[in-house]
Amino acid sequence: MNQYEIAKQQYAALDVDTDKALATLEKVPVSLHCWQGDDVIGFDQKGPLTGGIQTTGNYPGRATTPEELMQDLDRVLALCPGTKKINLHASYAIFEDGEYADRDALEPKHFKKWVEFCKARGLGADFNPTFFSHPKCDPLTLSSTNEETRQFWIRHGRCCIRISQYLAEELGQPCVMNIWTGDGFKDIPADRIGPRQRYKESLDAILEEPYDRTKVYPCIESKVFGIGVEAYTVGSGEFCLKYASSKEGVISLMDSGHYHPTEVISDKISALLTFDEKIALHISRPIRWDSDHVVLFDDETREIAKEIVRCDALDRVFIALDYFDASINRISAWTTGFRSAQKALLYALLEPHAMFKKLQDEGDFSQLQVLQEEYKCYPFGAVWQEYCRRCGVPQDGAWFAQVKQYEAEVLSQRG
Repeated sequence: MNQYEIAKQQYAALDVDTDKALATLEKVPVSLHCWQGDDVIGFDQKGPLTGGIQTTGNYPGRATTPEELMQDLDRVLALCPGTKKINLHASYAIFEDGEYADRDALEPKHFKKWVEFCKARGLGADFNPTFFSHPKCDPLTLSSTNEETRQFWIRHGRCCIRISQYLAEELGQPCVMNIWTGDGFKDIPADRIGPRQRYKESLDAILEEPYDRTKVYPCIESKVFGIGVEAYTVGSGEFCLKYASSKEGVISLMDSGHYHPTEVISDKISALLTFDEKIALHISRPIRWDSDHVVLFDDETREIAKEIVRCDALDRVFIALDYFDASINRISAWTTGFRSAQKALLYALLEPHAMFKKLQDEGDFSQLQVLQEEYKCYPFGAVWQEYCRRCGVPQDGAWFAQVKQYEAEVLSQRG
């Protein structure tokens, strides 16, 4: 009897069907962010990364062209189990034959190459307007007092709705379109409500663009602070939650790095799902602040996954990854984060939730604590290795050698 069969019997004693868990997980889409591969630079500008975010490190081999980025994505996709989508930012528009369009004039055709990439691999795509790293950030965008600036970014947002619908129609899968801006102030503001009122008006104007609500899911993402906007962020958690709840069809998106250091989004998932049909998540890893470290199989990632599964909400939560580390091999970073998120989801699916819930409802907290602690030592690793085998990707202990080979043959050759 192999390790998986032994593990299967042990979980069965807790009334957990491991085969069912594996089959369920394999169908859960997780959106893989394209910006890990090139340090969030994109293809439409040559300037630095701005807007309250920062990438540190200069590990060799960064993708600098669409072809290199797609090549790197292919390497990652081959190392990660499960169903994937690609998450794009507007700054990754691909221009051909010397053409260029500013962000307020982007068209679906500028993402045709991405559609071809996704179609060839059976992938869906999600999308993000890019409200940073652009001369029109003054530094505010949708909340700017400058009417010309605001209208530029409103036009950009409306372009992105049209592009999102194009992606959904071409790929046959819904497109999650997430709106996040780094608007805010470095020091204590004299007026907090004015920027928020302008932000609301701008969002309303963007969402006047017609779209099919069965194909495009607009989201609004909050943040506590960023580099250069330490004192005040226009799109705070409260603002974004209230906006989404007041606007039909708009979804709240929570990023696990966008809250105060003692806050965790795992505690918020059930609260939102009590009222909202769907929510969206960006899974990241903050260290003291929104530092976008590579996702690990750590406590909070497991708790996020457990809350999704406990709420029976795998079909109600849009899951995406959002991190970028330029201090280590970018393929390794991408792969570690995606596999860690998959591990967390599998760990949650293997939890004997019905048993634990019954003990809680009966007030038997002593036995609940004992079983929860003992469950941590169940042979999860054997089930994970079986999942990788069934998905046709390398198991733990085997995939990193392929990354090092790719680094030697491809990444090290880049200028």
